[in-house]
Amino acid sequence: QVQLVESGGGLVQAGGSLRLSCAASGRTLSSYAVGWFRQAPGKEREFVSAISWSGSSAYYTDFVKGRFTISRDNAMVYLQMNNLKPEDTAVYYCAARPYVLGSSIPHEYPYWGQGTQVTVSS
Repeated sequence: QVQLVESGGGLVQAGGSLRLSCAASGRTLSSYAVGWFRQAPGKEREFVSAISWSGSSAYYTDFVKGRFTISRDNAMVYLQMNNLKPEDTAVYYCAARPYVLGSSIPHEYPYWGQGTQVTVSS
């Protein structure tokens, strides 16, 4: 069982930045591809970004390209979010799957964190 913990959320003004982190409790994420998803009130969970287990491949949904950057080291996966917009307000979740490549499909990830709230004020 992989337990994931997100951190780094908070309240920021439009145009600001936040850096989210995802860690696995008691182990590393080195053998897992990791994805970031988000869910706003009243909306379905949606894909944001994913990274392969080596870090060599990264994927982004169109609405964050050029603003968000996913990266990883041996212990953690990060989501650097720049030029934040009010529509980025959501709970952000990291998810892990024991495969080389990430995926944009939520049910292909067996492990999920509890989420961290990101609120962007206008």
